[in-house]
Amino acid sequence: MNKRRLRAAFPNFNLARNGERGLSLIEILLALGILAAVGVSFLGAMSTSSTATRVEHEQVTSEGLAKSQLEYIKNQDYRVDMAYEVLDTAQIPDGYSIDIMGEYMNPRGDSTHNDDGLQKITITITRYGEAVFTLEGYKRFVGG
Repeated sequence: MNKRRLRAAFPNFNLARNGERGLSLIEILLALGILAAVGVSFLGAMSTSSTATRVEHEQVTSEGLAKSQLEYIKNQDYRVDMAYEVLDTAQIPDGYSIDIMGEYMNPRGDSTHNDDGLQKITITITRYGEAVFTLEGYKRFVGG
């Protein structure tokens, strides 16, 4: 292919010969700086997203575990000593633990230590020793 055909096929081929000298070092460094800033921003956003996903997963797991434990307690017989059973350990994920605290409620107002057949149950879910979720519910005596 001769030069005339080459110029016809690629009209901008000889730009460097027409006074342009290419990119300067400053232009290249500026472009790399902008690219680096965009990359750092992207990685920061990914890190924040990953952390938010982990926290949300922890919250959902804890809430489900607390609700399951409260329903499990509600299905057990009423106990005056409030020593209710914890869920089977196979249902509790690694790192999580369940704390159950009971409190007598006194709707009649006749005594602070009287069992009027109503208990406030507080379930606290901890993960690696740190409280993650707390759920309160009530258990009442049904029967004669």
